[in-house]
Amino acid sequence: AHCSDLRCSGATTATLDSTGDVGRFTSIVIGQDGLGIISYFDSTNSVLKVAHCSNPSCSAATSTTVDSSEKVGRYSSITMGGDGLPLISYWDGNNGSLKVAHCSSINCSTNTKSTIESAGNTGWYTSIATGPDGLGVISYFDYTRVQLKVVHCPNRQCSPQ
Repeated sequence: AHCSDLRCSGATTATLDSTGDVGRFTSIVIGQDGLGIISYFDSTNSVLKVAHCSNPSCSAATSTTVDSSEKVGRYSSITMGGDGLPLISYWDGNNGSLKVAHCSSINCSTNTKSTIESAGNTGWYTSIATGPDGLGVISYFDYTRVQLKVVHCPNRQCSPQ
């Protein structure tokens, strides 16, 4: 939905992806190009997708599959990393782990995926932000240990060192 004023008393809505059961666990950020970037779960195919808006009202978008491994993408959260590119945290349901995708382009058509934690069944309900150092900070739920956890990414790609 694109609000028509600051109080959002009116809005224009658009459907960006309607193939199957799509659009669960959404998160949105504004890219350096001023356009919205939305991470979401495609339940039909059990994959993580990103929609990059084509205009400020987001009446059209280009959708890209970010991770096509089976049962990945639930609980996605997106932020703009310190390098100006999207960084997405999400749950890998196939392996019960917390994963991150660092996009190499604004529409995330190319990306690098990393497993952050894989002990037990962890990585549920992720939330990601970019810290003052330009690195990702992720909070998430460890289902096995019934704990709230947080991780500070060691680099802009949030890949293990």
